[in-house]
Amino acid sequence: MLNHFIRDSEIRFRNAFDILEQAIEERAFPGASVAIVYRGEIALAGLGRQRFNPESPGITPFTVFDLASVSKAVATTTAAAILYERGKLDLDRTVPSRPDLTIRSLLTHTSGLPAYVKLFEQTRDRTRLLELAYATPLEAPPGTRTEYSDIGFIILGDVLEKIAGETFNQFCQREIFDQLNLRQTRFCPPPDWRSRCVPTRHDDYFRHKVIQGEVNDENCWVMNGVAGHAGVFSSAADVSEFVQIWMGSQLNESSVSLLKPETVALFTRQQPGTTRALGWDRPTSPSSSGQYFSPESYGHLGFTGTSLWIDPSRELAIVLLTNRTWPDAKNQAIKQVRPRFHDAVVEALSKPFNADERG
Repeated sequence: MLNHFIRDSEIRFRNAFDILEQAIEERAFPGASVAIVYRGEIALAGLGRQRFNPESPGITPFTVFDLASVSKAVATTTAAAILYERGKLDLDRTVPSRPDLTIRSLLTHTSGLPAYVKLFEQTRDRTRLLELAYATPLEAPPGTRTEYSDIGFIILGDVLEKIAGETFNQFCQREIFDQLNLRQTRFCPPPDWRSRCVPTRHDDYFRHKVIQGEVNDENCWVMNGVAGHAGVFSSAADVSEFVQIWMGSQLNESSVSLLKPETVALFTRQQPGTTRALGWDRPTSPSSSGQYFSPESYGHLGFTGTSLWIDPSRELAIVLLTNRTWPDAKNQAIKQVRPRFHDAVVEALSKPFNADERG
């Protein structure tokens, strides 16, 4: 557990936090929760509110967010790495009933599957949705292009579940979330968590209600909130603990080490024929990580306004959780906010700091 805090972080990262506060004022998102992990120390911050109205609860580092596709890193990729270490997962094995797909191609988004299909419009049954996912035709021959695919990770989550021999939810809860003592991280938050979860959208298209405390993604919702591509809820404080297993346990002697260094190196290394790693994105210009993260960096974004970037050469990880989809997912300003925020954090860490220089 990270017990050491970056000294005077509110002053040190003032420029970075100002960028988020300005974005909140301009209604890019109602609120943001932040964790900056640097050389074994941490800075936590909460800014804004759950909704735009002033009566809405304020955001803290422990407020719970729908991670959206950051779930692919926190749950699916980590589960795949654990099963790989245990000798249960062959990265080059083909997928049962889809011999044109391999585990590696799904992890690297080089399978040729489409990015997204509204399968939820065809069924509200989990089993049937999985059947539709498996039946989705390729749009390109495997290995010929990189196309970020939710469909691929829906299939991957199901494959990992079958290899583990239990539900994907149970495996991730026991082997990842409980092992790391992540008390605010899980699939399917219980009803008493609702007030601690930020709302993601006022859905007037599919569910016709405010989406709060249940997964925003419709395909995942049909799958009862548990899928390989989405569904994990967490806080910035919890994600800051999670990142340590991918940064290296040397950052903190009390850290739980779920993965061997060689496994981390394998999964975060750029794969042949693509700019991506195994389950992780890597910075390509222009990148949401900004201009300073090294080429060895890896991270992931989420549709709801969440992101996680890790730079092992700097011993730096930045967690930024927002609900930029509130109330209708139309605002795209997060695309400009993310790189500016990351740049400001790195700039703050790169120059000598004097707490008396308050600007």
